[in-house]
Amino acid sequence: MKLPYHTLSLALALALPGIASAEQAPTELDDVVVTATRTPVSIADSVVPVQVIDREQIDRSQAGSLMDLLRGRAGLDFVNQGGPGKITSLFMRGSASSQVLVLVDGVRIGAASSGMPALQDLPIDQIERVEIVRGPRSSLYGSEAIGGVIQIFTRAAGQGLQQNLALTAGSHNLRQASAGFSNRGERGWVSAQGAWQKTDGINACNGSATLFQGCYVDEPDRDGYRNTSLNVRGGYALGETLSVEGHMLDAASRNQYDGSIYGGNEADNQQRVYGGKLRWNPGDAFGLSVQVGRNDDQADSYYVQAGKRSFVSTFDTRRDTASVQGDFLFAEGQQLSVGGDWQKDQVTSTTSYSIDNRDNTGVFAEYQGRFGAHSLQASVRNDDNEQFGNHTTGSLGYGLALGHGLRLTASAGTGFKAPTFNDLYFPWSSNPALKPEESTSVNVGIAQYGEGWNWTFNAYESRIDQLIALDSTYTPYNIAKARIRGAELTGFASLAGFDINAQASFTDPRDHTRGAASYDNWLPRRARSSGRLDVDRGFGPLRVGVTATATGHRFDNAANSLRLAGYGTVDLRVEYAINEAWSLQARAANVFDREYETVAWYNQPGREYQLTLRYRSR
Repeated sequence: MKLPYHTLSLALALALPGIASAEQAPTELDDVVVTATRTPVSIADSVVPVQVIDREQIDRSQAGSLMDLLRGRAGLDFVNQGGPGKITSLFMRGSASSQVLVLVDGVRIGAASSGMPALQDLPIDQIERVEIVRGPRSSLYGSEAIGGVIQIFTRAAGQGLQQNLALTAGSHNLRQASAGFSNRGERGWVSAQGAWQKTDGINACNGSATLFQGCYVDEPDRDGYRNTSLNVRGGYALGETLSVEGHMLDAASRNQYDGSIYGGNEADNQQRVYGGKLRWNPGDAFGLSVQVGRNDDQADSYYVQAGKRSFVSTFDTRRDTASVQGDFLFAEGQQLSVGGDWQKDQVTSTTSYSIDNRDNTGVFAEYQGRFGAHSLQASVRNDDNEQFGNHTTGSLGYGLALGHGLRLTASAGTGFKAPTFNDLYFPWSSNPALKPEESTSVNVGIAQYGEGWNWTFNAYESRIDQLIALDSTYTPYNIAKARIRGAELTGFASLAGFDINAQASFTDPRDHTRGAASYDNWLPRRARSSGRLDVDRGFGPLRVGVTATATGHRFDNAANSLRLAGYGTVDLRVEYAINEAWSLQARAANVFDREYETVAWYNQPGREYQLTLRYRSR
């Protein structure tokens, strides 16, 4: 069954008038986000586009991975190389994975070698909440935040003693288990969560060594994946004004893929994220926080043949970070935040890099003010990079409340991204003379928030200079430019017992390098259109839901000669509450067995089923 993007767009357009007129149970409009400004601010008061997905929504969606959870949401597009655990790239508003900053509990993650975060290895069972900020935030976070920021918060403690358990079985011999507990007392709290996942997977790639296509090998077998993870968090109030907390996430995976003796066909990967934070709040007018963190991204590749495992290569990177931030409330509705960040990246590999470490120090200041119906946010930051010197970025945002829940916003910001170690020093395909990418973006939006409903519309344009691209010899160079224009529409309503969440995105990502053969072509692997519709309904202890996603066509190469067709999928889910603590969930994904590719020659799963038994103490 084909579900074209235009069909879904029409459905969203027809649904929005009903969404705007519904007046049922209130949504959490006072939900607070911290990623957009590095301070708490309600969603309705943010001057930049933000979105929040909490644990209740995660459980309800029955998503099997972080990509499943985020697919089709406003401004987000994913490409995946062959199913669970395989390399997954994120595009936010047309910006590449290396141009989107990903944080886990405030700690910056991503391989320093390639610049890409291993999203496929972050277990969804360990996630409490996801905050999505669309648009440049380099003025607060420095390099990489050109397209936006995604912050993942791991599971923390609720009130009192709580336990949870989930057991899942499904297609392709999928087996999953997770369990955890948390306890929050008067002064301290602790939580621990363990998870395990294993699947036989699908044949990842339709490659051909003879035709030199795809993964360049003929290996038509199942490519499995397994992941074992542990998340521990805890904190303690040392007094009325001082508190300390720590966290650790460790996710170890084994991933099979189609490859050769030179590049391997199996990898052991490990993601470790850990850190600590000290908070001091002597009064309402001042707060100080100090945070340290580390992200280890380790990857060992092997070639497996006839049961024999031979070592191929190691790519290990480490990111150490530290930050300090002071927040001053100097008048009613007037706040000034100042701070500094330090970061050191290091690469350890069997591949020799001429330079394998560098550090960066950034200082920033941010003002947030409210004047009746008007709100203002302004920030500026300077980064001193060991390799690239000083780089200054800034942003300015304005909001106007019009009454009846309506709000206008406008924002502009600059961003930059330092070249990765692979760009600069990888043998035979690097360019040490590369300069950082630079961007300028503007966004205008209108939103309306009511009791049990809301909708938002945002339009934007981004221009990226010194874009790093590859020439015919796969050597990176700095000549390219890009211009990305787009619009996003979201709507939510609780109407007649139905929870309806609709999202649609249009992106026009163009190569704007005048004189180049690829001028005015689409940037590779970006779809211009996408949408998502979630509908859920409860009937006493029974709850049913459907998720429909649609994505337009894309091109797999810069020349726009290899076209990948658009596609649509439909997922069905049902949940039955056995009692207050136990529930049974069932999900059918891609129920019409749609065949599609997001990367040429790499397969995606067809129809799949899964069954989950879940326990959560009340």
